[in-house]
Amino acid sequence: MATERHWGIVLGLLVLGLAVRIVPVSAAVVEGESPSTADHHEFEALDGPFDSAIEVTRACLGCHSKAAEQVRRTIHWRWEFRHPESGQLLGKRHVINSFCGSVWSNEPRCTSCHVGYGWTDMRKPPPRADDRVDCLVCHDTTGTYWKLPAGAGHPPYAGIRSSKSSGAPGEPVNLARVARNVGLSGRANCGSCHFYGGGGDGVKHGDLDSSLVDPPRSLDVHMSAQGADFRCAECHTSRGHRIAGSRYATNARDTQGIDIPGRTDGSRASCESCHGPQPHGAAKLNDHVDRVACQSCHVPEFARGGVATKMWWDWSSAGRLGEDGQPLTIRDAAGHLSYLSTKGSFRYAEDVVPAYYWFDGDMRYTLRSEPIDADHPPVAINRFGGGPDDAEARIWPFKVMRGRQPYDTVNRTLLVNHVYGNDDTALWTNFDWARALAAGTAFADQPYSGEYGFVETVMYWPITHMVAPASAALDCGVCHARDGRLAALGGFYLPGRDRGVWVERLGWGLVVLVLVASLGHAGVRLWTRGRRGRQA
Repeated sequence: MATERHWGIVLGLLVLGLAVRIVPVSAAVVEGESPSTADHHEFEALDGPFDSAIEVTRACLGCHSKAAEQVRRTIHWRWEFRHPESGQLLGKRHVINSFCGSVWSNEPRCTSCHVGYGWTDMRKPPPRADDRVDCLVCHDTTGTYWKLPAGAGHPPYAGIRSSKSSGAPGEPVNLARVARNVGLSGRANCGSCHFYGGGGDGVKHGDLDSSLVDPPRSLDVHMSAQGADFRCAECHTSRGHRIAGSRYATNARDTQGIDIPGRTDGSRASCESCHGPQPHGAAKLNDHVDRVACQSCHVPEFARGGVATKMWWDWSSAGRLGEDGQPLTIRDAAGHLSYLSTKGSFRYAEDVVPAYYWFDGDMRYTLRSEPIDADHPPVAINRFGGGPDDAEARIWPFKVMRGRQPYDTVNRTLLVNHVYGNDDTALWTNFDWARALAAGTAFADQPYSGEYGFVETVMYWPITHMVAPASAALDCGVCHARDGRLAALGGFYLPGRDRGVWVERLGWGLVVLVLVASLGHAGVRLWTRGRRGRQA
């Protein structure tokens, strides 16, 4: 009986360890031993030489026969997502954002972040052939694989003069070397696209940039080698190449608790899936969990890894040239870009305090076909649901991106601007907004009156990365104060911030009653003491 109890305890601890995923995959194996069951150096099919990355994919499919089919079903491949509640068709193919606008008519540049090769026309679906899937961008472990900035997903090949998006010269990729060294996706793999969205390092999200490739523990306690050393896939788990977690359908309040293998489906990229719904040792802190997102306290600021994020982008100012007639590049005192002739004016920031809003996970987007109210700016690129009376909503931190974008003053719709290409209509070459907008909207099959203006816009980005150690989480007084971080968030009573007139009157009334009672008691004592003295 004792032996059975002993083994029961051991097995229970093992299951608990798997459930909370305390040990990352990279630390769960013997040091120096690969977690893979195959040594890709031993496969002759990967010896090369390869003239193109497409040939590498064909070699991969010789063993991983279902991988390409799985990838082609995902949002990473299709760049579109049907929201299950709103019914909106979202994704890069359908949403205009506050940064470069849209991928329409700008495919050669934008599809350098597609997980495939050769998608050159957004009016058509991505390539249908299995060998057009890019296996290497997610599974390279050498750090040498990169895509051409304008190669429609292809890496540089021998004999092609090329440069990286930074402008620095780049060597052709040794495809055979990369193919023989594939492995689990790491932070650098995911970051090769997600860190650089919107036109540069850290530009778009605010909580995703190159500082997370090898972050200190103070920046992200989960991803740091001094912390949990998590790969992105530790939280963004996958099944059949479908990755958990989406900004289009955010899980704002996870009530299912710890993600237990065999009992739940492993599809939740949430704090609760590891830490549970009662993560704190103090009951008062746990009382906050149903109303405050974990990120609100545990991501005190974003863009705090030394990489600035863009907070303002004014497209209307694009096209100004220097005295020599050449395009301008201007930087601010911190070295951040403040003006480019090809893109307009910018404002960057680091160590940004988030804005806080009630959020229930329901995010609606302003699509190309939807009319906007340009008379009452800012126009919301996206709108979120939730409020203090919504049981599914919690207080979340956001990056608020603002700017000025082109719109059709007659049709009252946001416009697709054509900013990249070798043709003479691209804004990059002649700064002619009328022609650039005409080209972009025609390509996107969007009605265009020929009359345009610029309108101020706003876009909201939920913050969820750059999780600080518990010791750096926000103190109670940061929010529970008259001028605290939640000062502008109304609709509910917050102790320390709000005044309850009748509560305060009742409280002061009780104070007065206690004072009167105390004084009365003291008076009676003095009076009775005096009487005893006189009687004596």
